[in-house]
Amino acid sequence: MSLSLSRRSFLRGAGAILTLPFLEAMLPRAARAAALAKAPLRMGIFSVTGGTVLESWMPAAEGALGELPSILRPLEFAKNDLLLLSGLAHNGKTEGNLNGHQHCATLHLTAAQVAKNEGGNISASVSVDQSAAKAAGGETFLPSLEIGLGKGETKYSFSDTGAQVPYEGNPRLVFDRMFRGRQPALPPWAGRGGLRASSPAKAAPAAPPPDSLEKSVLDLVLEESNSLRGKLGHSDRARLDEYMESVRAVEKRVERLGARQASDVRDLGGTVAGKGGLLVPKDLGDAAAWKNEHPMMEDPERHADYIRLMSDLMVLAFQTDTTRVCTFACGSDGAYFPGVVTVGYERHCHTLEHQGNAARVDQADPISREACRQIHAWYTGLFAEMVQKMKAIDDGGVSLLDNSMLLYTSYMADGGHGLKNYPTLLAGKAQGTLHTGRHLAFEKDTPVANLYLEMANRMGANLTEFGESKSSPKARYDGKLPGLV
Repeated sequence: MSLSLSRRSFLRGAGAILTLPFLEAMLPRAARAAALAKAPLRMGIFSVTGGTVLESWMPAAEGALGELPSILRPLEFAKNDLLLLSGLAHNGKTEGNLNGHQHCATLHLTAAQVAKNEGGNISASVSVDQSAAKAAGGETFLPSLEIGLGKGETKYSFSDTGAQVPYEGNPRLVFDRMFRGRQPALPPWAGRGGLRASSPAKAAPAAPPPDSLEKSVLDLVLEESNSLRGKLGHSDRARLDEYMESVRAVEKRVERLGARQASDVRDLGGTVAGKGGLLVPKDLGDAAAWKNEHPMMEDPERHADYIRLMSDLMVLAFQTDTTRVCTFACGSDGAYFPGVVTVGYERHCHTLEHQGNAARVDQADPISREACRQIHAWYTGLFAEMVQKMKAIDDGGVSLLDNSMLLYTSYMADGGHGLKNYPTLLAGKAQGTLHTGRHLAFEKDTPVANLYLEMANRMGANLTEFGESKSSPKARYDGKLPGLV
């Protein structure tokens, strides 16, 4: 079996294609020192529900970050990799019958001047993730990934035709899209010299049934991975082993979480007549099980396991250059948080969001507001775990986090459907195009669209405006955000 490497290479087996992470052997010797310049930039969006509690999110002062506010404190270890932005707002409007959550969700990543609901068909201008995917997606297997249990009120992505982009909430289907039945193509930087690039596969072998993980992806590529190890140096062997172990761990967690979800939903799904006329639970497949989120959203421990798993899939997608753009619709306004919320008696997120928010902070229920603070600190802790993993992954001489731009935010500014002073945090240095470790305060109601223009252009979009960046009555800074670098 012949084996060769390019910046994005593959291990092939029956029914599986496993993309490799960065290895030094992928670059010619003379080019290894310049790996950073050639590594791609990734853009991730980690968007939670329910807004935030602003006084526990925003630093008290501009400039260099001191001790982080309580909601962001789980990110203290990465403080020098963070850029907090305040003063940003959505100033657009929606037309048609849209409730408060839909209004916020439709404007969230589009920053549209006008979004519409015409006979149940919700439309808006292109979202920032899809704009970035259009610029950078042609060089990867998947132009973009949209993951999470995004439903009617929490679908944030829109194509350039104005149509909503569906989100995939089933971890097994996300995993399979990344690793099973793939037909890889040569990346544009293949053949620069050094080790010869692999030829693209004409067709991937047939994949196993979608509900079967009996044959592991790693088992399917084991022969070629063993051959590869013998051709690598010590540091590359360590990277490969660490990567293979992480894929195996994610694969096992996909299987376990899917089995638990199917079991719980089956228990809730009624019965059918079995042998001898006995009633037995309906046998739901994995795909059907993930259409019912309630068992998971009522158990914070399982909810956290789901968020960790989907976050790890995002990290693997970036690490292997499977995609450079990923949006995670994280959480649910309908979730319950027993054990996370330790004050009062209410544990239902949506109820707490409304009780804990008012026109003025002193008019809100303080117990509910503290409960909301606890929920958002919980979300930040899970985001921090993803940041920590990306900070530890070598991506051509620097960390994967250094080669990334992660937006941590929410689809509304607060639980009262607010649109002003959006919670906005960027993690990662975006290959040196973001000066991190700071809090930047912009003029009140500066369009979030200005930030999206900056993000899309860093991904190669070359735009002069985005959404309402120049058309809003609140337009300023020539549609951009000064001082990011």
